[in-house]
Amino acid sequence: MADDQFSSDSRLSSWIDKIKAFFGAQAVDKKSLIDQLRLAQEEQIIDGDALSIIEGALQVADMQVREIMIPRPQIAMLSTKSSLEEILQIVTEAAHSRFPVIGENSDDVIGILLAKDLIPLLLEKNNSKRFNIKDIVRPVTFIPEYKRLNVLLKEFRENRNHMAIVIDEYGGLAGAVTIEDILEQIVGEIEDEYDVDDEDYIKTSDGESYIVKAITPLDEFNEYFHSSFSSEEMGTIGGILLNQFGHIPSRDERIGIGPYVFKILNADGRQIRLIEVSSSLSVNHSDEPARE
Repeated sequence: MADDQFSSDSRLSSWIDKIKAFFGAQAVDKKSLIDQLRLAQEEQIIDGDALSIIEGALQVADMQVREIMIPRPQIAMLSTKSSLEEILQIVTEAAHSRFPVIGENSDDVIGILLAKDLIPLLLEKNNSKRFNIKDIVRPVTFIPEYKRLNVLLKEFRENRNHMAIVIDEYGGLAGAVTIEDILEQIVGEIEDEYDVDDEDYIKTSDGESYIVKAITPLDEFNEYFHSSFSSEEMGTIGGILLNQFGHIPSRDERIGIGPYVFKILNADGRQIRLIEVSSSLSVNHSDEPARE
């Protein structure tokens, strides 16, 4: 056993010595540090997964909440005015664990509902007669949209909180962010064939359809497609679709709005991410018909 421990310690020391030797020349800034880390990966001192996580962690330190938050139109929210049956339907369809709860108006978030807190109510008889969502909501944390992600992650860990409500400079509801959203920035998300460059909102797919980010501002969408969606209530094309679907859609769900057919390419339990936009005239009618 002692020999095994000695061998293990020797390998660890050797690995540490390699890193020390490689980083003998001190990095003067973040870019040079990343360059050295990439060289270390090429030299097989660290593997590709470790490099990706380190780069993600460094990137988070420069990012703000507004860059990754779930926009307000795409948040599945509950209302104090809703019945238990209505709340259960929303929770079941959205299929995630935390929901902001609004009061008299849409900017008045009074707390966070944990889906698991509904379970005891389901086991009680006549639970709907005396149900009041205010009795079971958890306290809500409000944060500004310009808060840095590394600071928020530290607060999440210290407070054992998993969701915060993002407010804009006027105190209005701008969106929501979860600890999972931050960790995704560090660990990375699985890319697929539909990914769009960070600086672009819209790209041509096959000449007849387009790949569009759900966060595309309506003004930009209208200008590109010569459409006339109103931006008075919804600020993004994803918000328009969420309103039309009436729930957070799954991948491959489609809906027709005017002369356009929208197909969901990428979505999770919290938000729509990517959409395929095509003309209703160019859609292959052998596909599942679009909802109207």
